[in-house]
Amino acid sequence: MTGGGASTGLVGFARALRHGGVACGPERVQAFVAATAHVDLARRDQVYWAGRVTLCAEPDDLPRYDAAFAAWFGGAPPPAPGRRARQTSHLAALGNGSAGGSGRSPTVKVAASDVEVLRRKDIASLSPAEKRHLRELLALLEPVPPTRRALRRTPARRGDVDPRRTLKRMIATGEVTRPRRRRRATRPRKVVLLIDVSGSMKPYADALLRFAHVVARRMPVEVCTLGTRLTRVTRQLRHRDPEQAMLAAARAVPDYEGGTRLGETLKVFLDRWGQRGAARRAVVVICSDGWERGDPTLLAEQARRLARLAHKVVWVNPHAGHEGYEPVQSGIAAALPHVDRLLAGHSLDTLRALLEEVRLA
Repeated sequence: MTGGGASTGLVGFARALRHGGVACGPERVQAFVAATAHVDLARRDQVYWAGRVTLCAEPDDLPRYDAAFAAWFGGAPPPAPGRRARQTSHLAALGNGSAGGSGRSPTVKVAASDVEVLRRKDIASLSPAEKRHLRELLALLEPVPPTRRALRRTPARRGDVDPRRTLKRMIATGEVTRPRRRRRATRPRKVVLLIDVSGSMKPYADALLRFAHVVARRMPVEVCTLGTRLTRVTRQLRHRDPEQAMLAAARAVPDYEGGTRLGETLKVFLDRWGQRGAARRAVVVICSDGWERGDPTLLAEQARRLARLAHKVVWVNPHAGHEGYEPVQSGIAAALPHVDRLLAGHSLDTLRALLEEVRLA
């Protein structure tokens, strides 16, 4: 189990364990993934103890963990030794039992520290190993779609009186009954992700597309890439496997790492999809550093047009997270008056903040 297969296997095992009744939240799963960096993945016993130390919170979790481990990795779980086995002794250095045996679950200080550093680190400065770890953490994100009030009403315990249901109940029972209530239902609000894949965005494009893949798997979203032309990659990013999704998107985008014509590509999006409904009352997220090779006036016009259609426009600029940043690039300067929020998107934490911004839109 190496490379992308290891990432998929570890995250998949954590999900299977959660379905099996073990309450291992994202923080525990992140600690597990980080802990496996310190063990030999070819050794089942080392993977077993890395997961048991990080994913199990109480004694009742142990039988469920053993059953899930045996089902996922095959074979019986390694036997519990009287003393910690020598080959897993380095996990004891990672784990920290509570003093005096208070019953609290062990934590993985070194692994958690590594995760904390990675969450805040600029994506452009990550090493190849850190980028692989970032992909695993991105897969653990759980986007929640924004909602809007629907026209249809639904039965509720509180709200307006529902005359039709109340009268129907009275006829059925032949006596006066308590009035039935109703309220406006909610439905997911559309989300649009427009991702700049030009040469100036090369350090961030892969992470942003993987972020879009996670979002596309969990909520109604349209995803397009921006460069010298507009390319819709929604269908490609709906593939379940992230690596297959990235390969399909790469084949579909002909201008990867090329120039940037934000005004022209935004106009194409609005003419082809946005005006017809994709952008209407939607949350539109533009991920770009704002460098524009075309006419900034055209970009300002299209940004104004987009603002009239969309519920909210969020511009994500990776450079906005750097100290002393000023939005002086021609593109961002032209579009900023028509943008509701300017956010950074240079790290895992800022991408999480973006998800929260979208959820609350």
